[in-house]
Amino acid sequence: MESSSGTRRQATRQKLYEAAVTLIAEKGFSATTVDEIAERAGVAKGTVYYNFKSKTELFEELLRHGVGLLTASLRSAAEGTKERGGTRVEALDAMIRAGLAFIDRYPAFTQLYVAELWRTNRAWQSTLLVVRQEAVAVVEEVLREGVELGELSGEIDIPLTAAALVGMVLVAALDWQAFQPGRSIDDVHSALSLLLRGRVSGR
Repeated sequence: MESSSGTRRQATRQKLYEAAVTLIAEKGFSATTVDEIAERAGVAKGTVYYNFKSKTELFEELLRHGVGLLTASLRSAAEGTKERGGTRVEALDAMIRAGLAFIDRYPAFTQLYVAELWRTNRAWQSTLLVVRQEAVAVVEEVLREGVELGELSGEIDIPLTAAALVGMVLVAALDWQAFQPGRSIDDVHSALSLLLRGRVSGR
């Protein structure tokens, strides 16, 4: 069981993550100061340095934390479907839904994550690649099982298909929030579900 000081520290870190992600999404990493993060989180500046050595470390841990939450959400959706006796295609569909729900809940983090994926020469680039691969690996596992069970074609390129599915959910969800905010999550999920099941041609 976690100690009360450990729980308090986790709650403080959570506040710092939320403050940092909002500020960095608004102003960019370079323009955001530790003072502003502390003020937004409602803590003393020293608290930031007690929890993280630097602003860079805070941001790196923020990326790790956020993508970790996404990965756990995808894994939980897949396992829940399997436990109910669902197919691997249904598990992938549940993961799409879980991904959309995550992005709906953490829009600022998702914008930041997608933007950082395309930047180079960042101190956290290697961390970002590792955590991205952890999320994609969850999808790869379900695709591999689908092929083994004969639910999916043995010709599919599993690593590329997994990356494409994760990318599809991220980009579609950001497009939904930026340009079609009136649509419901059910509506967006239905559209992506059709794409997953290969029925976009209407056949």
